[in-house]
Amino acid sequence: MKKIFTLIVLAAAFSMPAQAQVKFGLKGGLNLTNMSFSKSVDDKSNRAGFFIGPTVLVNIPIVGLGVDASALYDQREAKAGDETLKAQQIAIPINLRYGFGLGTMASAFIFAGPQFGFNIGDKDHKLDNSATWELSGSNFSVNVGLGVMALNHLQVTANYNIVCGKTGEMTFANGVKSAIRGRSNAWQIGVAYFF
Repeated sequence: MKKIFTLIVLAAAFSMPAQAQVKFGLKGGLNLTNMSFSKSVDDKSNRAGFFIGPTVLVNIPIVGLGVDASALYDQREAKAGDETLKAQQIAIPINLRYGFGLGTMASAFIFAGPQFGFNIGDKDHKLDNSATWELSGSNFSVNVGLGVMALNHLQVTANYNIVCGKTGEMTFANGVKSAIRGRSNAWQIGVAYFF
């Protein structure tokens, strides 16, 4: 995972012109997961989770464009019936951003980009004696959001993470796969500090 993150950082750094600014930091925040199923399931509700990890920001100050990339430990939960479905993954968001200044003390920006997730937690969750919820080993999603950078170091963002495929599916005790599949989209509020 370190090698992938290092390659992303190096590719971003060397592809930008000499005036590009590269900043490293730490990012963390809150997920509010909206679990949706392809068919009716007993009960589902939004649950809070979190994410944290290193981040890098590459800015081209003249045109307002930039790229940010992170390697985040991401935990999401959803309630289905009496059971809590918990997903733990390493998420790698890579966002293109466009910023505009609000003066020398702050700037605002909008961003969008892909996110790659790799499951590192339990793959199977027993729902009851007759079924198991099986999480995918990896997933692809898209981020769309906005944010504010203050004092050139502190960043606050809000975005929606849209999963582009199934997060998991149900398997019955007899091994038969169900037609019930789910997606764990999430609202995310994040804070980052760049050194």
